[in-house]
Formats: sequence, structure tokens, C-alpha cells
Amino acid sequence: MAAACGLVVTAVGMGGLRFTRHRPLSVALGAVSVVTVAAMAAGTVGVAQAMFLSAHDLTVMMVVCGVSAVLAVGVAALLGRPVVADVRALQQAAHGLGSASAGQDSAYRPPRPSSIVELAELSRELERTSARLTEARARERAVEQSRRELIAWISHDLRTPLAGLRAMAESLEDGVAADPARYHRRIRIEVDRLSGMVDDLFELSRIQAGALQLTLSRVSLYDLVGDALAGTEVLARSRAVRLEGGAVEPVPVRVDSREMSRALTNLLVNAIRHTPTDGTVAVAVTGVPDGGAVVTVTDACGGIPEEDLGRVFDTGWRGSHARTPGPDGGAGLGLAIVRGIVEAHRGSVGVVNVSGGCRFEVRLPA
Repeated sequence: MAAACGLVVTAVGMGGLRFTRHRPLSVALGAVSVVTVAAMAAGTVGVAQAMFLSAHDLTVMMVVCGVSAVLAVGVAALLGRPVVADVRALQQAAHGLGSASAGQDSAYRPPRPSSIVELAELSRELERTSARLTEARARERAVEQSRRELIAWISHDLRTPLAGLRAMAESLEDGVAADPARYHRRIRIEVDRLSGMVDDLFELSRIQAGALQLTLSRVSLYDLVGDALAGTEVLARSRAVRLEGGAVEPVPVRVDSREMSRALTNLLVNAIRHTPTDGTVAVAVTGVPDGGAVVTVTDACGGIPEEDLGRVFDTGWRGSHARTPGPDGGAGLGLAIVRGIVEAHRGSVGVVNVSGGCRFEVRLPA
């Protein structure tokens, strides 16, 4: 009989709870507590009526159940207030998090600590999400700033050779060029320089868009470094810079030969351009215990300011005036391309200052 009375009240209560689905949490908690206490009271009163009790005892039983029910609902409401307050705090924090994701850094306020395990975990998750959003916004601002600088630098780098090409073309067209063959050679040099800049921009755009497709194969770093040294020998000889590659171990790696050769060539070209006459650029390859390899390129540039070490691989970075390349120095994309290629191979690249210059280190996994 107690079960039957309780189930009847529970069924009625479940029907009533349907109307609290889109109500505040306090109303839902109150409805749950009322239905629970009512089911208990209904079972108790139903059984008491069937028992051999006097009218006085039955009345006392019903009064006791009524008072207990009212007290239980009041206690449930009182204990539910902190839960409601915690949920509202989380709601405000989530609203602030949404505003912060739209670019308002000060919109998010961490909620107060909750005594409910699930709510406390949700609060910590919101804090972790806020931290990730802050980092993402910082990276986005850095990328945007780098993009603006790149556009400014590329515009400047394109304007100079284009102006020269126009002047030489007009001179040849008007027939006032004293040495047309020299003009033709200079035009070809400028066109080659512009083509190299366009190739670098295209490669960098593929890397940043995640469209760089790698064709991995097992090769020896000895061969890759040898090809890079051979490809930069002419540039080094024209600048009277010595290339040393005697400390190269034949470490096998699984990489995209074409892309990794480009990365190594960019490192060597960068080192040669920033090394003074009669300086030395040294290349070394060593294996590491976990099966990977470390490729180092050491130049004699005189070092990089400590505050600029973190920007060396940024897009378009050229450093101080002492490290700013000349007319054939490119657009400052070479090292950014190196980082993109190495990271695409799940490796890492860094730079440190050494005596008389700096050393670039490329770490490739096994």
C-alpha cells in the first residue's frame, strides 16, 4: 500500500515536472523536493489509514507528516540556494568567456569555488578554456602583426626592383641606354630576384595553410647536407666565405628530401649572407640516443641581440640593421619557411648565440 501510494504521487509529480523543464533551477529543485516529500508522506498516510488507529492517533500522524513535509521542503530549498548561486556564477563566467572569445580580454571573471564536485570541475574547465583562449588571442595578434609587417616589407621590396625595371625598360625603349646588354643582364637579375620572392611567398602560404604535403623516404643526412653545401658554394665563394662540413655523420632519417633540402639550403644561405668576408660557416650532423638527429649551422655574424632571439623565425623578420640583408637578401621569409618545414616533420628548430656568431639547431625525430 505504501508503494502504491508513493508511485501514484510520483507519477503525478513526473507529469508536473514536465512543466519545469524551461524554468529556473530553483523552481526545478523545489519541485523535485516537493514531489519526493509528497511521495513519502502519501505512503505513510495511506498505510496509517488502513491500520487500527484511533481518530486522534491518525490525526497526529497526519499532522506529523505535514509538519515534516513542510520542514523537509524548507531544508531542501535552503540547501539548494548555494547550488543555484554556483550555477548562476558559472552562467556569468560562461557569458564572460563568450564575450572574451569575441576579443574582450577583461570580460571573463573566474567563478567562485564550488563545494559541488561536478560544478567545481566545470569551473576549472572554464578557467582552462579561458587560458587557452587567451593564448590563442595572443598568437592571433602576433600572426596579424607579423602579417602586417610582412605586407609592408614585401611592398617595399617589390617597389624597389619594379622601379628599376621600369627605368631600364624606358631607357631601352627610348634608345638612350649606353650599354643595352648590361641593362638586359640587370633586368634578368631583378626578375630572378622577384621570382624567388614569389616562390618563397607561395611556399610560406602553403605551410601556414597546412597544405604542405610531405613524401617521406629514408635518406641519409650526409647526402642532404652535401647537396645543400653544393648548392650554396657559388654564393659562399662570391662572398669569400668558407664552408665547412667535415663533422657530418651519415645519420639516416625519414624525411621529405626536397623540402628538407630546401630548409637546409635556406639555413646555409642565411648564414652565408650574415657572415663577413673571410668568415666561416660550419655544418655538423650528430645522432642522438633516441634515434633522431641534430643538424647545426654555425655562422660568424657576431651574434643576435638576446631580445631578438625569439623573433628570428618570425615571418619577415630581419633583425637589427647589422643583420639586415642587402639588395639580394630576400624578403625575410627563409627562416620562417625553415621552421614550417621542420615542424611539419615533427621536429624543432632554434638558435643560440656562440662565440663570434650564432648556431642554428634543427632537431629531427627518429
